[in-house]
Amino acid sequence: MSQAHEVSRWGAVWRQLPLLIALVLLWVMLWDHIDVLTVVSGIVLAITVTRALYLPPVLLSGRFNPWRGLLLGLRMMFDVVFASLQVAFLAVAPWWKPSNAIIAVQLLTRSDLVTTLTAEAISVVPGTVVVDIDRERGLLYLHALGTRTHDDVERVKRQVLGTEERIVLAMGTHQQAVDVRLARKARRAERAGHTPAEAPHDHTPKEDA
Repeated sequence: MSQAHEVSRWGAVWRQLPLLIALVLLWVMLWDHIDVLTVVSGIVLAITVTRALYLPPVLLSGRFNPWRGLLLGLRMMFDVVFASLQVAFLAVAPWWKPSNAIIAVQLLTRSDLVTTLTAEAISVVPGTVVVDIDRERGLLYLHALGTRTHDDVERVKRQVLGTEERIVLAMGTHQQAVDVRLARKARRAERAGHTPAEAPHDHTPKEDA
Protein backbone atom coordinates (compact mmCIF):
# COMPACT_ATOMS: atom_id res chain seq x y z
CA MET A 1 0.00 0.00 0.00
CA SER A 2 1.48 3.35 -0.98
CA GLN A 3 2.18 6.08 1.55
CA ALA A 4 -0.14 8.51 -0.26
CA HIS A 5 -3.00 6.03 -0.06
CA GLU A 6 -2.26 5.46 3.65
CA VAL A 7 -2.36 9.20 4.37
CA SER A 8 -5.58 9.57 2.42
CA ARG A 9 -7.18 6.73 4.33
CA TRP A 10 -6.22 8.11 7.74
CA GLY A 11 -7.31 11.58 6.62
CA ALA A 12 -10.74 10.15 5.85
CA VAL A 13 -10.85 8.52 9.31
CA TRP A 14 -10.07 11.84 11.03
CA ARG A 15 -12.71 13.59 8.95
CA GLN A 16 -15.32 11.04 10.05
CA LEU A 17 -14.29 11.22 13.70
CA PRO A 18 -16.93 13.87 14.64
CA LEU A 19 -19.61 11.65 13.08
CA LEU A 20 -18.40 8.63 15.07
CA ILE A 21 -18.39 10.65 18.29
CA ALA A 22 -21.92 11.90 17.59
CA LEU A 23 -23.18 8.35 17.03
CA VAL A 24 -21.58 7.17 20.27
CA LEU A 25 -23.16 10.07 22.18
CA LEU A 26 -26.54 9.26 20.64
CA TRP A 27 -26.17 5.62 21.71
CA VAL A 28 -25.30 6.64 25.28
CA MET A 29 -28.27 9.03 25.45
CA LEU A 30 -30.61 6.29 24.23
CA TRP A 31 -29.47 4.02 27.06
CA ASP A 32 -29.49 6.93 29.54
CA HIS A 33 -26.61 5.25 31.33
CA ILE A 34 -22.84 5.63 31.10
CA ASP A 35 -20.54 2.70 31.78
CA VAL A 36 -17.71 0.91 29.99
CA LEU A 37 -20.02 -1.58 28.25
CA THR A 38 -22.32 1.16 26.91
CA VAL A 39 -19.44 3.25 25.56
CA VAL A 40 -17.61 0.30 24.01
CA SER A 41 -20.77 -1.07 22.39
CA GLY A 42 -21.52 2.44 21.09
CA ILE A 43 -18.07 2.66 19.51
CA VAL A 44 -18.46 -0.76 17.88
CA LEU A 45 -21.93 0.14 16.61
CA ALA A 46 -20.75 3.50 15.25
CA ILE A 47 -17.90 1.88 13.33
CA THR A 48 -20.24 -0.83 12.03
CA VAL A 49 -22.81 1.72 10.84
CA THR A 50 -20.27 3.92 9.07
CA ARG A 51 -18.20 1.12 7.54
CA ALA A 52 -20.48 -1.87 6.91
CA LEU A 53 -23.82 -0.44 5.79
CA TYR A 54 -24.33 0.50 2.14
CA LEU A 55 -24.18 4.27 2.44
CA PRO A 56 -22.09 6.95 0.74
CA PRO A 57 -19.17 8.06 2.91
CA VAL A 58 -19.81 11.24 4.89
CA LEU A 59 -16.55 13.20 4.82
CA LEU A 60 -16.32 16.50 6.61
CA SER A 61 -14.29 19.26 5.01
CA GLY A 62 -12.03 19.64 8.02
CA ARG A 63 -12.67 23.40 7.93
CA PHE A 64 -14.91 25.59 10.06
CA ASN A 65 -15.11 29.38 10.06
CA PRO A 66 -16.48 30.55 13.46
CA TRP A 67 -17.52 33.98 12.15
CA ARG A 68 -19.37 32.51 9.18
CA GLY A 69 -20.89 29.90 11.49
CA LEU A 70 -22.20 32.67 13.74
CA LEU A 71 -23.66 34.54 10.76
CA LEU A 72 -25.28 31.31 9.57
CA GLY A 73 -26.91 30.75 12.95
CA LEU A 74 -28.14 34.34 13.24
CA ARG A 75 -29.57 34.30 9.72
CA MET A 76 -31.30 30.98 10.41
CA MET A 77 -32.96 32.44 13.52
CA PHE A 78 -34.05 35.54 11.60
CA ASP A 79 -35.48 33.45 8.73
CA VAL A 80 -37.41 31.19 11.13
CA VAL A 81 -38.92 34.11 13.07
CA PHE A 82 -39.77 36.15 9.96
CA ALA A 83 -41.26 33.18 8.10
CA SER A 84 -43.28 32.14 11.17
CA LEU A 85 -44.84 35.59 11.40
CA GLN A 86 -45.49 35.60 7.66
CA VAL A 87 -47.19 32.19 7.68
CA ALA A 88 -49.23 33.14 10.76
CA PHE A 89 -50.43 36.31 9.04
CA LEU A 90 -51.39 34.45 5.86
CA ALA A 91 -53.25 31.84 7.90
CA VAL A 92 -55.66 34.43 9.35
CA ALA A 93 -55.86 36.76 6.33
CA PRO A 94 -59.40 36.32 4.93
CA TRP A 95 -58.47 37.51 1.42
CA TRP A 96 -55.46 35.23 0.94
CA LYS A 97 -55.86 32.26 -1.37
CA PRO A 98 -53.20 29.53 -1.26
CA SER A 99 -50.92 29.49 -4.28
CA ASN A 100 -48.05 27.05 -3.86
CA ALA A 101 -45.53 25.39 -6.13
CA ILE A 102 -43.01 22.57 -6.34
CA ILE A 103 -39.71 24.19 -7.29
CA ALA A 104 -36.51 22.52 -8.52
CA VAL A 105 -33.36 24.29 -7.37
CA GLN A 106 -29.95 23.46 -8.86
CA LEU A 107 -27.38 23.52 -6.07
CA LEU A 108 -23.84 24.72 -6.65
CA THR A 109 -22.08 21.81 -4.93
CA ARG A 110 -22.28 18.02 -5.10
CA SER A 111 -21.29 17.38 -1.51
CA ASP A 112 -23.71 15.08 0.28
CA LEU A 113 -23.03 16.91 3.54
CA VAL A 114 -23.75 20.37 2.12
CA THR A 115 -26.84 19.08 0.31
CA THR A 116 -28.19 17.49 3.51
CA LEU A 117 -27.52 20.57 5.64
CA THR A 118 -29.10 22.84 3.02
CA ALA A 119 -32.21 20.64 2.83
CA GLU A 120 -32.51 20.59 6.62
CA ALA A 121 -32.05 24.36 6.89
CA ILE A 122 -34.69 24.99 4.22
CA SER A 123 -37.19 22.61 5.83
CA VAL A 124 -36.77 24.23 9.26
CA VAL A 125 -38.02 27.57 7.91
CA PRO A 126 -41.86 27.66 7.86
CA GLY A 127 -43.39 27.89 4.40
CA THR A 128 -40.83 25.69 2.63
CA VAL A 129 -40.17 21.97 2.87
CA VAL A 130 -37.91 19.73 0.78
CA VAL A 131 -39.91 16.91 -0.79
CA ASP A 132 -37.20 15.17 -2.83
CA ILE A 133 -33.47 15.26 -3.58
CA ASP A 134 -31.75 14.25 -6.82
CA ARG A 135 -28.30 13.44 -5.47
CA GLU A 136 -26.74 12.67 -8.85
CA ARG A 137 -27.67 16.03 -10.38
CA GLY A 138 -27.56 18.11 -7.20
CA LEU A 139 -31.24 19.13 -7.37
CA LEU A 140 -33.52 20.01 -4.48
CA TYR A 141 -37.28 19.79 -5.01
CA LEU A 142 -39.16 21.84 -2.45
CA HIS A 143 -42.72 22.88 -1.78
CA ALA A 144 -42.93 26.64 -1.32
CA LEU A 145 -45.82 28.65 0.07
CA GLY A 146 -47.10 31.80 -1.63
CA THR A 147 -45.52 31.42 -5.07
CA ARG A 148 -47.89 33.20 -7.43
CA THR A 149 -45.53 34.69 -9.97
CA HIS A 150 -42.23 33.92 -11.67
CA ASP A 151 -40.57 36.50 -9.41
CA ASP A 152 -41.80 34.58 -6.36
CA VAL A 153 -40.22 31.39 -7.71
CA GLU A 154 -36.92 33.17 -8.40
CA ARG A 155 -36.99 34.64 -4.88
CA VAL A 156 -37.30 31.16 -3.37
CA LYS A 157 -34.41 29.91 -5.52
CA ARG A 158 -32.22 32.81 -4.38
CA GLN A 159 -33.07 32.01 -0.75
CA VAL A 160 -32.07 28.37 -1.19
CA LEU A 161 -28.80 29.27 -2.92
CA GLY A 162 -28.11 31.87 -0.26
CA THR A 163 -28.57 29.24 2.45
CA GLU A 164 -26.25 26.85 0.62
CA GLU A 165 -23.69 29.65 0.24
CA ARG A 166 -23.71 30.46 3.96
CA ILE A 167 -23.30 26.77 4.86
CA VAL A 168 -20.38 26.38 2.45
CA LEU A 169 -18.66 29.53 3.71
CA ALA A 170 -19.05 28.27 7.28
CA MET A 171 -17.92 24.67 6.88
CA GLY A 172 -17.31 23.79 3.24
CA THR A 173 -13.97 23.27 1.53
CA HIS A 174 -11.89 26.20 0.31
CA GLN A 175 -12.66 25.36 -3.32
CA GLN A 176 -16.41 25.21 -2.60
CA ALA A 177 -16.17 28.63 -0.94
CA VAL A 178 -14.46 30.05 -4.03
CA ASP A 179 -17.14 28.53 -6.28
CA VAL A 180 -20.10 29.93 -4.34
CA ARG A 181 -18.51 33.40 -4.27
CA LEU A 182 -18.08 33.31 -8.04
CA ALA A 183 -21.66 32.12 -8.47
CA ARG A 184 -22.89 34.96 -6.24
CA LYS A 185 -21.05 37.52 -8.36
CA ALA A 186 -22.53 35.97 -11.51
CA ARG A 187 -26.07 36.17 -10.10
CA ARG A 188 -25.60 39.80 -9.07
CA ALA A 189 -24.19 40.69 -12.49
CA GLU A 190 -27.13 38.98 -14.19
CA ARG A 191 -29.68 40.85 -12.05
CA ALA A 192 -27.84 44.11 -12.80
CA GLY A 193 -28.24 43.47 -16.52
CA HIS A 194 -24.63 42.57 -17.28
CA THR A 195 -23.44 39.47 -19.04
CA PRO A 196 -23.20 36.75 -16.38
CA ALA A 197 -19.86 35.15 -15.78
CA GLU A 198 -19.33 31.49 -16.58
CA ALA A 199 -20.81 29.33 -13.86
CA PRO A 200 -18.12 27.79 -11.68
CA HIS A 201 -17.52 24.06 -11.90
CA ASP A 202 -17.88 22.16 -8.68
CA HIS A 203 -14.57 20.58 -7.69
CA THR A 204 -15.98 18.36 -4.97
CA PRO A 205 -14.82 14.79 -5.54
CA LYS A 206 -17.64 12.49 -6.60
CA GLU A 207 -18.59 10.44 -3.58
CA ASP A 208 -19.03 6.73 -4.10
CA ALA A 209 -22.55 5.42 -4.08
